[in-house]
This record gives sequence, structure tokens and C-alpha cells, in this order.
Amino acid sequence: MLLRRVVLCLFSAASLILAIGLYRPVTVHAGFQPPNPAELKMTSDPLAPGAPAIILYRQVDRDDNGRTSHEDHYVRIKILTEEGRKFANVELPFSKDNEDVVNIKARTIKPDGSIVNFEGKVFEKAEIKGRGARYMVRAFTLPDVEAGSVIEYLYTDDLSEHYIFDSHWIVSDELFTKSASFSLKPYKSSYMPVTLRWSWQGLPAETQPKQGPDGVVRMQVNNIGAFHEEDFMPPPNELKARVDFIYEEDLLDRDPDKFWKQVGKKRNGQLESFVGKRKAMEDAVSQIVSASDPPEVKLRKIYARVQQIRNKSYELTKTEQEQKRANEKPIENVEELWKRGYGDGVQLTWLFLGLARAAGFEAYGCWVSDRSQYFFNPKMLRADKLDANVVLVKLNGKELYFDPGAEFTPFGMLTWSETGVAGLKLDKDGGAWIQTPLPAASASRIDRKALFTLSETGDLDGKLMVTYSGLEAMYQRLEERHADDVERKKFLEDRVKNQVPAAIDVELTNQPDWSGTETPLIAEYEVKIPGWASNAGKRVIFPAGVFTAVEKHIFEHAARVHPIYFEYPYQKDDDITVTLPAGWQVSSVPPAQTKDGHIVTYSIAAENGKDSLHLTRKLTVDFLILETKYYSALRSFFQVVRTGDEEQIVLQPGRLGASN
Repeated sequence: MLLRRVVLCLFSAASLILAIGLYRPVTVHAGFQPPNPAELKMTSDPLAPGAPAIILYRQVDRDDNGRTSHEDHYVRIKILTEEGRKFANVELPFSKDNEDVVNIKARTIKPDGSIVNFEGKVFEKAEIKGRGARYMVRAFTLPDVEAGSVIEYLYTDDLSEHYIFDSHWIVSDELFTKSASFSLKPYKSSYMPVTLRWSWQGLPAETQPKQGPDGVVRMQVNNIGAFHEEDFMPPPNELKARVDFIYEEDLLDRDPDKFWKQVGKKRNGQLESFVGKRKAMEDAVSQIVSASDPPEVKLRKIYARVQQIRNKSYELTKTEQEQKRANEKPIENVEELWKRGYGDGVQLTWLFLGLARAAGFEAYGCWVSDRSQYFFNPKMLRADKLDANVVLVKLNGKELYFDPGAEFTPFGMLTWSETGVAGLKLDKDGGAWIQTPLPAASASRIDRKALFTLSETGDLDGKLMVTYSGLEAMYQRLEERHADDVERKKFLEDRVKNQVPAAIDVELTNQPDWSGTETPLIAEYEVKIPGWASNAGKRVIFPAGVFTAVEKHIFEHAARVHPIYFEYPYQKDDDITVTLPAGWQVSSVPPAQTKDGHIVTYSIAAENGKDSLHLTRKLTVDFLILETKYYSALRSFFQVVRTGDEEQIVLQPGRLGASN
């Protein structure tokens, strides 16, 4: 999920903070459980045949009360094989903006029952989990782990205020879970009574959460199968067995139509209160556009101006002391935002709405379902899952969607997680359901154009220009927005290295435009690929596919468990010219190939020039999600891609052959 997104229930931000209450110190588990001789003797589990390790017991206790909402975690794992020793390397991911992992304790129980406490160092590292989403990881390694050992660790996930209203139990795990216990102490407030309800999926039929007389919700589960992760699958948490908790300010009607009408009316009231400063917006528009500007020019100018305003959602997290020094008051409406020159991503998108209306456009505020973590189902009555705001504008007879509060998003596009999703177009009557469009594959491209020279020793050497456009450009900029020039240079160079199925020397030679929104991100390189062509007797073999490493390993497995899911459609185009050594000739080129799978297409061709080779390749993926039953056909398509990429061009050396 993009960093600007917040969990929006039916509360105002001010009332949330008021209701949270006073600070309460974080607590931890009472301690580890005593060693169990039966667990130490265990060598396998019949319900998890061949498993390298299993979770013997897992406990999650969540407390949503107090200013420091938190989850206490305890995990006990049996290491069954040598391969299972890898689970001694523990990684605990967290979002630095919203949570922190603290109070880590761990120990190893060896097969003879002796105990070795973890006294090592916990490391912190950054990890990219998705497009534009950076997570931190606290990592450590338990000592003296061997097959037969039991490892245990506990920690506290210390959550920020708004996470109180984003409660989940994620039941499935990478390993088979023999037993697990969950509890939730619900949020309570005398300032603002709230209702808690919950829904679940993937649980055993006899298992469901139950609320006790003390108000605590508890659940015990047994024998939960290991969750199998695959490449290009929907968000894992969407597929795992889980329980979702929903807090609501007041008990809304359970009839779906009435429920969403109530939600729509309340959201619309909140929106109109924020944007309803017509005179201030008209004054602002007069500073941005000219009366003679055509409609699209006006809208583009307004969009660009909004994106120039300081977006607090994409800034580095400030310490409490830095926040006090800044002393920035909450923004109450678009007039205040315009005067102060800053706001969060949600507020900036609503500012665009206010300005567009003031400029005479028919425009609507919309709350849509961000699909980066979960998929939306209106029947579940989860108002908090409409958690991303966009603006619908009618321009020249067309309906266009905009989200200038998502940094680096081009005009007329949405960030990937807002595309192809359901949402509510707000109005005073409760709104209407919409579906945001999925962008065409051609809107998000990676174009690679190379001018290489082949040496007599088989090395490729020359210049490469890579052009990222649309969402492809957006996410390069987003991921590197806080990096310096050195980090950005390495980032782009690594991108190229990862595309070539061979060792490669690459150096970025230009200064790409990292701040643009409408312009493509263009990176230029000096490239050398040693030994790309190789001897085959008196001839030299030249592989036809150069930038093909990613597709080389797509969908290698014959079986598939989960649906196939691409975040957004995209297109890759390669245009490579290779100058041959003097006197060399092309003996043969493979026939051009074209494979049209309708939602996926591929073509590759090699042309024999007088003293050169001209290679072209295009790959288009133009769908979002496919059911598992179509996996075989998609896998066959990518096998054709691999075969085409591995075709070989035969060269006839002149006086000297390649000497690899």
C-alpha cells in the first residue's frame, strides 16, 4: 500500500486522537514455556509429511486499548531436518511509519534438552515488499540450531494510533501450524462508543472467534496447513486464513444497500465540509489558469500545481521532537491547505477536486478499494476497505480518474493499486458504485535501445538507453525518492544487471529526471557483456535474447495453487543493433517468432544487415488476474518466450575467430 494511505473508518482524525486515551506502557509475554520431552523426540508430523520444520505453537495477543496499541507474539518451532535449520534466521517485518518491533527474546532448546539463550545482535535492514512500499526488517539468528532442536522467540509489535482500527489475525503461516491461540482486547472509549464485529475466511468449519464475558475475543486453532507462496500471486494476506476485525462508530444497517448508502452519505458530508470553500478555490484557480486555456490545458495546469505542493505523506517520518519544532497545525479544509502550502496525500487529492470544480469541471470525489493488501467485497460491509481517494472528472465527454496526492502519478492515471477496483462516487444521496479503469499495457512501458559492438573475442560493448514511462517511471521514482545520487545510480545499474542472463559491467552515464511526473525516466549507460558470443567450432554462436533474464524463470513449475496476478499491464520493447567485427558475416538467423495469446503477446526477430545484426523483441502482458485453470496455457506461452529468447544466431568470423 502506498505510504499516504490511511485506515479510514467512520471517524474523523481529531476524534480518533481524542478517543485513544492516555499512554500505557508496552507489556510482553510472561516468558517461554518449559521444554517438552515429547516435542524434542519428534522427528516428523503425519499431517505435514516431508516438512523441514513445523510450528508447534503460536500465540498472538492483541490489545487495541491505549495510546500504544500492540500485539504480543510467541512462536515455538520444531526443526525436523537439516533444511529446516534455515528457520533459525528470523526476520520480523514492520512499517517504520506505523509500527515497531521491540522486546525481542529468543532461545534454542537442543535435542538433549539443554537451553542456549539468544544473546546476539538484532539487525535492522530495509526491504522492498511491493511497488513503492518499503518495509523494515528486524533480523536475528538463533544459536546452536540443529535438526531436532526446538526454537522459541517472542516479541512485541508496537503499533501507532491508527493501527488500532486495522486489526487482523493472520492465521496461515509459511510452516504447518500444529496449534495456535489468538486474542483481542477490543478498543473501548467513553468519548466515542464503538461497535466491534468480525469476519473470517479459510478457518476450519468448527473454528470461529468468540467473545468472552470479559469482552476479550479469543480463538484456538489446530492443524493449519502451510501457506504456499508463488510468484505473481494475489496479495498473500488476501489468500491466507485470517480474521478481520471491524470497528464502527455506530451500528449501521446490515442491509447492504442501506449500509453503503449510509456510508456514502457520511463520507460525502465529510468531503463537502473539507472542499466547500468555493470562493477560495476560485481565487486559487485564477492564479493557475488563463480564461482562454482549453479545458484539458486548464485541468493539466491544476493537476501540475497540486503536485507541486508539499506532500507530507511522502516525507521521511519525523521524530516527536521534530514534529514539535515544526508545530504544523492540522489542515481542516482546502482553503487552509492552499494558504499553508502543505497537506497529506488524501488532502491534496481533495484539493484537486475543489480546484477542478471551481474551474467549471463536473468532478466527483470517490473512495475506492486499494488492492495492494486485500481485495474488496462489498458484501462484507467493510467501509474501512474503501481506503483510497481519487477524483472523477468529466473532460471532453470522457470520464477520467486522477490521484495527484499519490506522488509521481502521471496526469490521467492512477497508482496501480487503485486501478481495476470498485469504489463509491460520492454525492448527497449516498453515491453510486464505480469501477476504476485498468490502464492499457502500452501506458506503462520499458523501452530499451542499444547500440553495441561485438569484439572478436565475443564481448558486447556499447551504449544502452532505457526509457521508463507511465507506471514504470512512477515506481522507479517512488522507490528512490529519498535516495541520494549514489544510491540511485546503483539502483538503476542493478536494474539492468538483473535483466541480462550473464555477467555484465554497466555504468550509468546521465542524470535522469527523478522529480518529473509527466516525463519518462530515461537512463543512459555504458555496457559491456564479456563473452556474450561463444565459439562453436569454426563458427560463433550469438544468443538472440539479451535483456531476458526475468522471463527466463517465469512459471517454471508445472503445478499452480493460486490465481495468477500481475499488478498492472505492461509492455517491454527492445531494439538492439550490433556492429560485427570487420570481415564477419551472419551465417544464419532464427525465423522471426510471433505468439499472440490475446492477453499476452510476444515477438522476436533478428535481421541480417551488411555488417550488423538488428534484434527486436516485444513482450506485452495485458491482464490483471487469471484463474488457476488458465495456468497451463499461460505457462505454455512463457515457454514459447523462453524458447524464442534462447534461439541462436550463427556468425562466421573473418580472419580471427572468437577465442572464448
